[in-house]
Amino acid sequence: MKISEVKYALSTMDSVSFKMPDGTRLPPHFHVTEVGLVTKHFIDCGGTERKETVANFQLWEAGDYDHRLAPQKFLHILDVCKKVLGDDDYEIEVEYQQATIGKFGLKLDGDDFLLTNKYTACLAQEACGIPDKPQEHANNGCSPKSGCC
Repeated sequence: MKISEVKYALSTMDSVSFKMPDGTRLPPHFHVTEVGLVTKHFIDCGGTERKETVANFQLWEAGDYDHRLAPQKFLHILDVCKKVLGDDDYEIEVEYQQATIGKFGLKLDGDDFLLTNKYTACLAQEACGIPDKPQEHANNGCSPKSGCC
């Protein structure tokens, strides 16, 4: 989900609600504690240099049970954060504290924002010798001599 899509959804909502991938709702007293840009500059296992930038929302909950984030307040937060986000329409990544900090994608599920699971992937499958449909191997189909990390 992109920033523009979140802004549009917020403009139509009466309240803000987030759900985990399993459908459980975050407590209604959650806070948006950070909004920013996260840039990952890396080299994949095939030797290709890459750069990815996402808008990051950090959600947090505490003992402030009277706190409720209204859609208009969330829109105001996004407007203030334009200093950092600029005018680009970035994809959104959400951080939420569980046993460790979880990173999630975001999509709209009716009137709720749904945190979606994110997965790792090999970005250089050809260089690693990974077939289009990997076979079930203990080492995920990557042999030690394939050049894969």
